[in-house]
Amino acid sequence: MLGIGALTRKVFGSPNDRKVKSVRPLVAQINALEPEFQKLTDEGIIARTRDLQRRVQDGGESLDAVLPEAFANCREAAKRALGLRAFDVQLKGGIFLHQGNISEMKTGEGKTLVATFAAYLNALTGKGVHVVTVNDYLAKRDSEWMGKVYSQLGLTTGVVYSQQPDSEKRAAYAADITYATNNELGFDYLRDNMASSIEDMAQRGHSFAIVDEVDSILIDEARTPLIISGPSQDRSTLYQAVDAVMPQVLPEHYKLDEKARNVTFTEEGNEAIEEILTKAGILPEGQSLYATESTSIVHHVNQALRAHKLFHKDQQYIVRDGEVMLVDEFTGRMMKGRRLSDGLHQAIEAKEGV
Repeated sequence: MLGIGALTRKVFGSPNDRKVKSVRPLVAQINALEPEFQKLTDEGIIARTRDLQRRVQDGGESLDAVLPEAFANCREAAKRALGLRAFDVQLKGGIFLHQGNISEMKTGEGKTLVATFAAYLNALTGKGVHVVTVNDYLAKRDSEWMGKVYSQLGLTTGVVYSQQPDSEKRAAYAADITYATNNELGFDYLRDNMASSIEDMAQRGHSFAIVDEVDSILIDEARTPLIISGPSQDRSTLYQAVDAVMPQVLPEHYKLDEKARNVTFTEEGNEAIEEILTKAGILPEGQSLYATESTSIVHHVNQALRAHKLFHKDQQYIVRDGEVMLVDEFTGRMMKGRRLSDGLHQAIEAKEGV
């Protein structure tokens, strides 16, 4: 016997089923327009883009109102630029993205092409669209590949990547569609908030974004903070001195929580490390580790403990050419130029002797 919920789903379908059905009329309109757009010349496709831009930016038409024409134009441009004709499932995916939904595409359903429909439609406002990817390689690859479609439509494409000259970065953000990683977008946003003038800012605003691998970027990496730090005071001698006594720290001296990425000294460990530091001459004789004047030493000891117990060579970082380089745990790629904050990076450098 079916329950009320199961019976309702059988009769009316799941929420996702109803959402898919709701866009069928739009897909039918797009398909009906296909013969008209097939007759356009290459210049005619660009002319339709300019017409759509005028209607949206100056005429006050909504993006939803011009969606069928925009998608039909984009489908024809993709056919000419890439030899790919979008199927109905791809049109539906593009509509869902435009509506602010998560669109899960099966392998082989062409999710990269799907994104171009929503990106093109929203770029008609003239406010720019960001396509967010998980690494620089995908950002460059997709911008070059899908850039052919946007060029066929008369729009510009830019790509933002790490270590990019400021002038190139500003030009990339000024394009109609900009491809970038979530990290670069985040750091550029932080840098723009520190800029002293508008001329020094890279981004021009945030209107519409399409996020690839949304589960990875918005869930897995959500716990990884983006921090811009200033030049730190050189205390390498103290880091090295503290690191030298870390082998004396025993398992019973600390509590490790790998899942939470946290490690702290136990009560027994606090007493032991105080004695160890005093014998090593790091902590003055008779001075408590937790006296006000010992604050800096406590900080260095805690960071050394984290460096030894939470960060492992060839996992969270590698050592190359005398430099500790962080590794992105989600992509496995090196994050050149990135440093851990609050002296943790220096503690790892002391641990590795670089």
